[in-house]
Amino acid sequence: MRIYDWYTPTLGRKSNEKYGIESLRVADQSIIFRLTEDDLKNPQEGEWPESLRIADNFSTLARFNDEKAWVEFTLTRLLPIAPVRKSTLIFGIMKGVHSEWAYRQLEGSADGIIEFRRDETSDGPRDVMQIKTMRNVHYNRDLAELKVGENFEVSLAR
Repeated sequence: MRIYDWYTPTLGRKSNEKYGIESLRVADQSIIFRLTEDDLKNPQEGEWPESLRIADNFSTLARFNDEKAWVEFTLTRLLPIAPVRKSTLIFGIMKGVHSEWAYRQLEGSADGIIEFRRDETSDGPRDVMQIKTMRNVHYNRDLAELKVGENFEVSLAR
C-alpha cells in the first residue's frame, strides 16, 4: 500500500514523505500520468497495476488550476490510464464548488456516482449515501443511512 502526500503541497511546502507530490499543477501532473506505448503493450508492467486509488477531495486541484484544465486532465490522463493499469479510481468531488459544466463532464465519464450528504428533511438530521448511477450493473437507488461511531468508523445503520 502506498499513501501519497497531496496535502503538503497545498501549504506551499515540499513533502518529506516517501511518496510525496511536488506540484498540484495539472501541467506537471500530466507528465506523470501519461500513457506510453509500453503501457499499452504491457499493461501489467505499469507502475501501479491492479491498484485502488482514492482521492478524498479531488476538488483541491481546482485551487491550483483553471477548472477546464483540471477537468481535461482528469478526462484525458487519469481516467484512460486506470483500465490500462487495471486500477480502480475513487474521487471525492465537492458539490457546489465547481461549475455545472465541470460536474456534467466528470459525471458523464464516470462508471459510477455515489453521493454522500447530510439529509435534514426527515425526523432530525442524518448522514446518508445513495448510488446515483452505476454502469453495467444492477444497483439499489434507495437512500442508505450511515452511522458514525465514536472512533469515526462509518457503517450502514440497520
